[in-house]
Amino acid sequence: MINGTKKQELIKKFKQHDKDTGSPEVQVAIMTERINEMTEHFKTHAKDFHSRRGLMKLVSNRRSLLDYLRGVDANRYKKLINELQIRK
Repeated sequence: MINGTKKQELIKKFKQHDKDTGSPEVQVAIMTERINEMTEHFKTHAKDFHSRRGLMKLVSNRRSLLDYLRGVDANRYKKLINELQIRK
């Protein structure tokens, strides 16, 4: 689980304006951090299928947000992909 200080750091890094906490960039950054943590979890708990389902939902939601962002502003999408080092 992502702790509060790490979440605030991500918000500060990816926010669009001062009070921004819900822009697609911030949401994708937080999801990516959670996905990376869950991936590490599965290296030791290979048979945790319930959490794996949650991971698949999280990846799907992130993909939807990325598709939305690509449709709205391709430059913001490319910048976010490069900063988070996400494939595609």
